[in-house]
Amino acid sequence: GLSQYSSDPRTEWDLSTYSTRDQVLEAMRNLRYKGGNTFTGLALTHVLEQNLKPDAGARLEAEKLVILLTDGKSQDDANLAAQTLKNLGIEIFAIGVKNADEAELKQVASEPLELTVYNVLDFPLLSSLVGRLTQVLCTRIKEKSNKENSDIPVNMGPQLSPTDLKISAVTSRSMHLTWSPPLRPPKKYRIVYYPSKGGVTKEVVLDGAVSSLQLSNLTSHTEYLVSVFPVYDTVVGDGLRGVTSTLPLSSPRSLRVSELSHNSMRLSWKAAQGATQYLVLCSAAPDGAED
Repeated sequence: GLSQYSSDPRTEWDLSTYSTRDQVLEAMRNLRYKGGNTFTGLALTHVLEQNLKPDAGARLEAEKLVILLTDGKSQDDANLAAQTLKNLGIEIFAIGVKNADEAELKQVASEPLELTVYNVLDFPLLSSLVGRLTQVLCTRIKEKSNKENSDIPVNMGPQLSPTDLKISAVTSRSMHLTWSPPLRPPKKYRIVYYPSKGGVTKEVVLDGAVSSLQLSNLTSHTEYLVSVFPVYDTVVGDGLRGVTSTLPLSSPRSLRVSELSHNSMRLSWKAAQGATQYLVLCSAAPDGAED
């Protein structure tokens, strides 16, 4: 579904209007730009009251995601309207272009902001966000689907959800997770993690008495998205989410050349932490015939 707004919001099409990708793309190509002011709060209220209703195609069991695209600072109270949506379990992703107010984007968006707030200098640069945003959105929907497929109702109550996810001791291959347990201890935790730019999703299940985990065998220099879900006998609490990048692999340092002769030389260097082997390449300069 899509709504466009300025002083007054306008529904371009409802959630139930189109049923194929090609139909949506064709509708996008025929979309006419609506100029005017920037009443973002009014637009978010319109989405809640008009676009997320059963009559407009909203399904009760489906995850509700709102993607806000704006190129300016709101002329009304966007934060209050956004909070109403978030209190109802609707997640908001905020994308700013050109003159968007980044502080306002962060107020409007859902946590964690590392996954839900994006800002680019001009409209053509929006294409650079597509891969990352698609991965984040689709994974969020899959997480919701996994909860439903387990026949466990979702409970968004804070008493059933952990808080304060901290990611520490980050290396090129590992990171350490800790969190504060909910008021009611869960039976177990599901920890889901995956590279933000695409890759295999992995899962760890922990006993509910444990509130920390060491993730190992990660890929170096890679951004990972992490989710922690508390699981009860009949309920799954809302998940904690975070994002952190592993460090690059360490490099050898201080390369020195000694013991030169007509056909040999000695190389020495400071070791790279964790390296088990070294590959040494050499060639005659500048246009060596062979390595």
